[in-house]
Amino acid sequence: MKQFDRRKFLEGTAGIAAGSALGAAGIFAPAVHAQTLSFKPEKGAKLRVLRWSRFVQGDIDQYMKNVAAFTAKTGVEVRVDNEGWEDVRPKAAVAANTGAGPDIILSTNDDANLYPEKLVDVSDVCDYLGKKYGGWYPVTEPYLKPDGKHWIGVPLGVAGVCMVYRQSHVKAAGFDTFPKDTDGFLRLCKALKEKGTPPGFALGNATGDGNTWCYNLLWGFGGQMVDKANKVVIDSPNTIKALEYVKELYATFAPGTLSWLDPNNNKAFLDEQISLTNNGISIYYASKTSKDPKVAALAADINHANMPIGPVGRATEFQLFFNQMIFKYTKYPKAAKEYLRFMMEAEQMDQWVQAAIGYVTPALRYYEKNPIWTVDPKHTPYRDSMKNMLPSGYAGKMGYASAGALADFIVVNMFAEAASGSKTPQEAAARAQKRAERYYKV
Repeated sequence: MKQFDRRKFLEGTAGIAAGSALGAAGIFAPAVHAQTLSFKPEKGAKLRVLRWSRFVQGDIDQYMKNVAAFTAKTGVEVRVDNEGWEDVRPKAAVAANTGAGPDIILSTNDDANLYPEKLVDVSDVCDYLGKKYGGWYPVTEPYLKPDGKHWIGVPLGVAGVCMVYRQSHVKAAGFDTFPKDTDGFLRLCKALKEKGTPPGFALGNATGDGNTWCYNLLWGFGGQMVDKANKVVIDSPNTIKALEYVKELYATFAPGTLSWLDPNNNKAFLDEQISLTNNGISIYYASKTSKDPKVAALAADINHANMPIGPVGRATEFQLFFNQMIFKYTKYPKAAKEYLRFMMEAEQMDQWVQAAIGYVTPALRYYEKNPIWTVDPKHTPYRDSMKNMLPSGYAGKMGYASAGALADFIVVNMFAEAASGSKTPQEAAARAQKRAERYYKV
């Protein structure tokens, strides 16, 4: 797989056609030349949808309003079940293996690459949406268009992860602005620790928060799990440098991060046990909407920044990617396609993005213009989450191996072992190499 050149891709992708603004929001209309598309649901169609649980209440509230609008328009009943991120993945795998389960599953990362032959080809839906809404971000294709020709799922977007910090604590630590590079970031974390306001980052098997910051550091120091030929190269000098860095960084963390999963850093931050972590916009949202005066008071002091740049000198973010898969066993493929098309249209998506205050950065470039990204400058860093990210299988090809290696938390475990001292950086990298090679068999 060719290395991503974001500027080239963004310049080469079709722009959003100018059109009439949508009310006070000032969002330009979708491309007027885009063809229309709809699928007539099968007679008596009913759909079951499994999706990840909300971290922002506005997400599920508006999502269910959009579901109701779909039912009102088509007459198709839709049942929506919600599970945690870690629970959706195994349930999706069971559905793929047994040929029974939800018609549509909203899952994470490159799960679709574990069973592409079990999924409905949705190229017609994706081609239509891409033409109408300014194009898909290039990073979506390795996830859901692995052969370069057919879409095996409809990209939803990412739960953008940024640095979440207390402005007053950062200033008290001697920093007027949040550091942009890893050297400055380490200095900040040391200063926060000295002030008694430490950082904390998940080192347990956290699908969102653990993977995002660990992969960012691995790639930021020039490490990779695999090269362009899909050869495992994680045991490298660059990876060792990243592990030596994280060992020094870990010394500044609040206690307990080795067992943290995705909810833990949210709780620690809102409990004022930590003043810096990586997270979606959910911490800010929880503070703004809290009925606890102490928690609500934190909102004014919370701010966000994009992930620090490593020695490679460019953004190497990893984000929690959301896919939308239709399984071939469904009795109602047309209804399922119509559902996904409907939910991705501006009439539904714009309202959903705003209701969730930008918790999900959509995969279509058109939604960069949603006013949620500028109505509050604290939201803005999340707008660029899909621009700044690399695919989980970087720098190789996505497929069964990349999906399996990610699901096995090889990178997170490697960082946890080196950070805690249970293994030297060299030992941790060597073990990760062997684990990865089990997936990337020559």
